[in-house]
Amino acid sequence: MDTSHIITALDIVAAQDADVAAGLSLVGYPEPRLRPHGFNTLLSIIVSQQISKEAAGAIQARLEALNPGGQAESFLALGPEAIRAAGLSRPKVAYAVGLADAIASGTLNLQAVATLPDDQAVAAIMGLKGFGRWSAEIYCMFSLQRQDLFPGEDIALQEAMRRLKGLPSRPDAKQARLMAENWSPHRSAMAVFLWHYYRGAPA
Repeated sequence: MDTSHIITALDIVAAQDADVAAGLSLVGYPEPRLRPHGFNTLLSIIVSQQISKEAAGAIQARLEALNPGGQAESFLALGPEAIRAAGLSRPKVAYAVGLADAIASGTLNLQAVATLPDDQAVAAIMGLKGFGRWSAEIYCMFSLQRQDLFPGEDIALQEAMRRLKGLPSRPDAKQARLMAENWSPHRSAMAVFLWHYYRGAPA
Protein backbone atom coordinates (compact mmCIF):
# COMPACT_ATOMS: atom_id res chain seq x y z
CA MET A 1 0.00 0.00 0.00
CA ASP A 2 1.68 3.17 -1.17
CA THR A 3 0.68 6.69 -0.15
CA SER A 4 -1.76 7.10 -3.03
CA HIS A 5 -3.57 3.87 -2.19
CA ILE A 6 -3.83 4.73 1.50
CA ILE A 7 -5.25 8.19 0.79
CA THR A 8 -7.78 6.84 -1.71
CA ALA A 9 -8.87 4.02 0.61
CA LEU A 10 -9.23 6.28 3.65
CA ASP A 11 -11.18 8.87 1.68
CA ILE A 12 -13.63 6.15 0.63
CA VAL A 13 -14.05 4.97 4.22
CA ALA A 14 -14.32 8.54 5.55
CA ALA A 15 -17.15 9.27 3.12
CA GLN A 16 -19.14 6.51 4.84
CA ASP A 17 -17.89 6.84 8.43
CA ALA A 18 -18.07 10.26 10.10
CA ASP A 19 -15.74 9.16 12.92
CA VAL A 20 -13.01 8.29 10.42
CA ALA A 21 -13.54 11.62 8.66
CA ALA A 22 -13.14 13.43 11.99
CA GLY A 23 -10.05 11.38 12.80
CA LEU A 24 -8.44 12.27 9.49
CA SER A 25 -9.10 15.95 10.15
CA LEU A 26 -7.38 15.59 13.52
CA VAL A 27 -4.24 13.60 12.67
CA GLY A 28 -4.03 13.54 8.87
CA TYR A 29 -3.00 10.65 6.65
CA PRO A 30 -0.45 8.05 7.78
CA GLU A 31 2.77 7.19 6.02
CA PRO A 32 2.81 3.84 4.20
CA ARG A 33 4.45 0.81 5.77
CA LEU A 34 6.32 -1.15 3.12
CA ARG A 35 8.59 -4.06 3.98
CA PRO A 36 10.50 -6.48 1.75
CA HIS A 37 9.10 -9.91 1.02
CA GLY A 38 11.26 -12.70 2.41
CA PHE A 39 13.21 -14.29 5.23
CA ASN A 40 14.63 -11.16 6.87
CA THR A 41 11.21 -9.57 7.32
CA LEU A 42 9.77 -12.72 8.84
CA LEU A 43 12.82 -12.92 11.11
CA SER A 44 12.27 -9.31 12.21
CA ILE A 45 8.71 -10.19 13.22
CA ILE A 46 10.05 -12.90 15.53
CA VAL A 47 12.67 -10.52 16.91
CA SER A 48 10.13 -7.78 17.67
CA GLN A 49 7.67 -9.93 19.60
CA GLN A 50 7.11 -8.65 23.16
CA ILE A 51 10.10 -6.28 23.29
CA SER A 52 10.54 -2.58 22.62
CA LYS A 53 11.03 -1.22 19.13
CA GLU A 54 14.51 0.01 20.09
CA ALA A 55 15.62 -3.36 21.49
CA ALA A 56 14.23 -5.18 18.47
CA GLY A 57 16.06 -2.84 16.11
CA ALA A 58 19.37 -3.43 17.87
CA ILE A 59 18.99 -7.22 17.79
CA GLN A 60 17.89 -7.22 14.16
CA ALA A 61 20.91 -5.10 13.21
CA ARG A 62 23.25 -7.59 14.90
CA LEU A 63 21.61 -10.52 13.12
CA GLU A 64 21.85 -8.78 9.76
CA ALA A 65 25.53 -8.05 10.41
CA LEU A 66 26.08 -11.76 11.05
CA ASN A 67 24.09 -12.70 7.95
CA PRO A 68 24.55 -9.82 5.48
CA GLY A 69 23.12 -11.77 2.55
CA GLY A 70 19.86 -12.25 4.40
CA GLN A 71 19.45 -15.82 3.20
CA ALA A 72 17.86 -18.59 5.25
CA GLU A 73 20.62 -21.06 4.38
CA SER A 74 23.45 -18.81 5.60
CA PHE A 75 21.44 -17.98 8.72
CA LEU A 76 21.22 -21.69 9.56
CA ALA A 77 24.98 -21.97 9.16
CA LEU A 78 25.48 -19.47 12.00
CA GLY A 79 24.34 -22.02 14.56
CA PRO A 80 22.01 -21.49 17.54
CA GLU A 81 24.66 -20.14 19.92
CA ALA A 82 25.72 -17.32 17.60
CA ILE A 83 22.08 -16.41 17.06
CA ARG A 84 21.48 -16.47 20.81
CA ALA A 85 24.51 -14.23 21.38
CA ALA A 86 22.93 -11.59 19.13
CA GLY A 87 20.27 -11.13 21.80
CA LEU A 88 17.43 -13.53 21.03
CA SER A 89 15.81 -15.52 23.81
CA ARG A 90 16.08 -19.30 23.56
CA PRO A 91 12.45 -19.71 22.40
CA LYS A 92 12.99 -17.07 19.71
CA VAL A 93 16.19 -18.81 18.60
CA ALA A 94 14.13 -21.95 18.09
CA TYR A 95 11.49 -20.02 16.14
CA ALA A 96 14.14 -18.31 13.98
CA VAL A 97 15.95 -21.57 13.22
CA GLY A 98 12.62 -23.24 12.44
CA LEU A 99 11.73 -20.40 10.06
CA ALA A 100 15.08 -20.60 8.29
CA ASP A 101 14.86 -24.38 8.02
CA ALA A 102 11.33 -24.23 6.59
CA ILE A 103 12.44 -21.80 3.89
CA ALA A 104 15.75 -23.53 3.13
CA SER A 105 14.11 -26.95 2.87
CA GLY A 106 11.24 -25.68 0.73
CA THR A 107 8.63 -26.59 3.34
CA LEU A 108 7.61 -22.94 3.18
CA ASN A 109 7.69 -21.56 -0.36
CA LEU A 110 7.41 -17.80 0.03
CA GLN A 111 6.93 -17.23 -3.69
CA ALA A 112 3.96 -19.59 -3.63
CA VAL A 113 2.58 -17.95 -0.48
CA ALA A 114 2.58 -14.61 -2.30
CA THR A 115 0.10 -16.01 -4.85
CA LEU A 116 -2.38 -17.40 -2.31
CA PRO A 117 -5.68 -15.78 -1.28
CA ASP A 118 -5.49 -13.81 1.97
CA ASP A 119 -6.82 -16.50 4.29
CA GLN A 120 -4.55 -19.17 2.83
CA ALA A 121 -1.49 -16.91 2.92
CA VAL A 122 -2.15 -16.10 6.58
CA ALA A 123 -2.64 -19.80 7.36
CA ALA A 124 0.63 -20.72 5.63
CA ILE A 125 2.59 -18.27 7.78
CA MET A 126 0.75 -19.40 10.91
CA GLY A 127 1.99 -22.91 10.19
CA LEU A 128 5.40 -21.76 11.40
CA LYS A 129 6.14 -22.16 15.09
CA GLY A 130 6.18 -18.75 16.76
CA PHE A 131 3.84 -17.11 14.26
CA GLY A 132 0.33 -16.40 15.45
CA ARG A 133 -2.41 -14.69 13.52
CA TRP A 134 -1.13 -11.18 14.32
CA SER A 135 2.36 -11.96 13.03
CA ALA A 136 1.03 -13.59 9.87
CA GLU A 137 -1.34 -10.73 9.10
CA ILE A 138 1.38 -8.12 9.67
CA TYR A 139 3.61 -9.89 7.15
CA CYS A 140 0.82 -10.21 4.61
CA MET A 141 -0.16 -6.55 5.00
CA PHE A 142 3.27 -4.96 4.80
CA SER A 143 5.29 -7.42 2.70
CA LEU A 144 2.63 -8.91 0.43
CA GLN A 145 0.63 -5.66 0.30
CA ARG A 146 -2.69 -7.33 1.11
CA GLN A 147 -5.34 -4.62 1.31
CA ASP A 148 -8.15 -6.10 3.38
CA LEU A 149 -6.65 -7.55 6.57
CA PHE A 150 -7.12 -6.32 10.12
CA PRO A 151 -4.99 -7.67 13.01
CA GLY A 152 -7.65 -7.36 15.68
CA GLU A 153 -5.41 -8.74 18.44
CA ASP A 154 -3.28 -5.59 18.30
CA ILE A 155 -3.75 -3.63 21.54
CA ALA A 156 -2.89 -0.29 19.94
CA LEU A 157 -5.54 -0.84 17.26
CA GLN A 158 -8.10 -1.73 19.90
CA GLU A 159 -7.31 1.40 21.90
CA ALA A 160 -7.40 3.58 18.78
CA MET A 161 -10.83 2.17 17.93
CA ARG A 162 -12.03 3.00 21.44
CA ARG A 163 -10.90 6.61 21.09
CA LEU A 164 -12.10 7.02 17.51
CA LYS A 165 -15.55 5.61 18.22
CA GLY A 166 -15.92 7.05 21.74
CA LEU A 167 -16.42 3.61 23.26
CA PRO A 168 -16.61 3.15 27.05
CA SER A 169 -14.00 0.38 26.94
CA ARG A 170 -11.48 -1.10 24.56
CA PRO A 171 -12.93 -3.77 22.23
CA ASP A 172 -11.41 -7.23 22.41
CA ALA A 173 -9.97 -8.93 19.33
CA LYS A 174 -13.27 -10.47 18.25
CA GLN A 175 -15.15 -7.20 18.68
CA ALA A 176 -12.43 -5.25 16.86
CA ARG A 177 -12.56 -7.59 13.88
CA LEU A 178 -16.35 -7.37 13.80
CA MET A 179 -16.26 -3.56 13.87
CA ALA A 180 -13.60 -3.51 11.15
CA GLU A 181 -15.85 -5.45 8.78
CA ASN A 182 -17.60 -2.14 8.10
CA TRP A 183 -14.35 -0.87 6.54
CA SER A 184 -13.88 -3.76 4.10
CA PRO A 185 -12.31 -3.89 1.51
CA HIS A 186 -10.01 -1.22 2.97
CA ARG A 187 -9.21 -2.74 6.36
CA SER A 188 -5.43 -2.74 5.92
CA ALA A 189 -5.40 1.00 5.20
CA MET A 190 -7.63 1.53 8.22
CA ALA A 191 -5.23 -0.45 10.41
CA VAL A 192 -2.36 1.79 9.28
CA PHE A 193 -4.51 4.84 9.97
CA LEU A 194 -5.49 3.61 13.43
CA TRP A 195 -1.84 3.08 14.44
CA HIS A 196 -1.22 6.65 13.29
CA TYR A 197 -4.30 7.85 15.19
CA TYR A 198 -3.19 5.99 18.32
CA ARG A 199 0.04 7.99 18.38
CA GLY A 200 -1.51 11.35 17.50
CA ALA A 201 -5.00 11.57 18.97
CA PRO A 202 -5.80 12.61 22.55
CA ALA A 203 -6.31 9.73 24.97
